[in-house]
Amino acid sequence: MEPTEKPKKAKEPKKKINVYNRKASFEFELLDEFDAGIVLLGSEIKSMRDGRVSIAEAYCYLHDGKVIVKNMHIAQLKNAAVQHDPLRERYLLLKKKEVRKLQNEVKDSGITIVIEHLYEKKGLAKVKIRLARGKKLFDKRESIKKKDMERDLKREGL
Repeated sequence: MEPTEKPKKAKEPKKKINVYNRKASFEFELLDEFDAGIVLLGSEIKSMRDGRVSIAEAYCYLHDGKVIVKNMHIAQLKNAAVQHDPLRERYLLLKKKEVRKLQNEVKDSGITIVIEHLYEKKGLAKVKIRLARGKKLFDKRESIKKKDMERDLKREGL
């Protein structure tokens, strides 16, 4: 190496977005699923890649033929030129046919749209949304019993 050359830095691997809503399957009976893109600002995608995002309280609603995410928290970056609101509403990108299907299903009482998984695909942020019906208390108890039995069986098998 010559004295004028700078040493090359090793490239750090790009961080992928991979966030699950673990409460969704416990609180809701999950029905149909859809994959959608999400409209974000530059500082939001950077913050998501740093893992500073929460979808635990996030849900979707329909307004004027558009699907909008509410209560998805994406933390602000310190050095961003334009600061974004962490809880701002964000649009989802779906096909018209999918939006119509969601509209027809949500008309039924007790059905909502929840975010199950937030991930990155080919450099773009995507969300897996599910139609969901709220569980009753006895349904939740059944889920807890089932998890406990599976855990006990795993322990005995080891």
